Amino acid sequence: MYPLKTVHPSVPPFHPPSHFKFSSESHFSHEPFPHTGCSVFDYGDLTFEDVPRADWNTSWSVACAVHQVAKAVCRVIRDGHTCVTLGGDHSLALGSVFGHSLAQQNPAVIWVDAHADVNTPLTSRTGNLHGQPVAFLLHELQDKIPSLSGFSWLSPCLSARDIVYIGLRDVDPAEHFILKNYGLQYFSTRHIDELGIHKVMEMTLDYLIQHSKRSIHLSFDIDAFDPSLAPATGTPVPGGLTLREGLYIAEELHNSGALSALDLVEVNPRLGSDPNAADVTLDLAMDVILSCLGKVREGMHTKGYRLPCPSTEEREEGEVQA
Repeated sequence: MYPLKTVHPSVPPFHPPSHFKFSSESHFSHEPFPHTGCSVFDYGDLTFEDVPRADWNTSWSVACAVHQVAKAVCRVIRDGHTCVTLGGDHSLALGSVFGHSLAQQNPAVIWVDAHADVNTPLTSRTGNLHGQPVAFLLHELQDKIPSLSGFSWLSPCLSARDIVYIGLRDVDPAEHFILKNYGLQYFSTRHIDELGIHKVMEMTLDYLIQHSKRSIHLSFDIDAFDPSLAPATGTPVPGGLTLREGLYIAEELHNSGALSALDLVEVNPRLGSDPNAADVTLDLAMDVILSCLGKVREGMHTKGYRLPCPSTEEREEGEVQA
């Protein structure tokens, strides 16, 4: 597990990972999650060099931060663990996906998000790198990416065939062009309405890992959920995933046996209208993480569990009373 100690430089400096870690400790120690057999290895926080506010969204500051993420994720996966990275905005996936590709060849990526995050630096209307990570990672778009300071370590590690989007509903014109003309597979919320989340996940897994043993990287933006469920986030979009749909995605990825890495991003407690909004969003994020790691909604029991039997004395006492 790698929480980011300070938020990514491209967004205001709140500290969500500390909230995550406090929440995660209570969840991880609470029954019945330990019954899944998962152990938590906390690799510690990542700390980044302080930069002036004016430089938060510069390519250099972002590149330095996500390079650390890449090295950290690579280390965790090479150690044989499922890596959970808590952020922070979605630009951290530049590092987490690249780091995953260094540890395991040809990972498949499932990007659960209201947004496609596939603008290039030349098509982005805001200049925010958290709206561009997929473009940097795709081989097919490298001739559209200008040279940016700090990113010499990064090379494309995905083909269009390696990624599936789920939950899209706020896509810029250039992103829509890329989705349609570069062969990226996606399921918008309309597709989910039409097909149902069960069929969407069946098609996603068939598309990415049918007849193969490749690993899966889930990059989950909390704004994929409807804002009524996840209000404490930076770019909420109405009409998002329901609780049941989001947890089903996580459960199916756990059941696939192929999940090697998970990003959970864009949780910002300071953006909640009140403390309850922050708590609700954090709890939802933790439910996604735990479902990815094996928690199931119907309940659980430990392997080897046995029902208790009455003692001889209790049996004899019952016979006397009878």
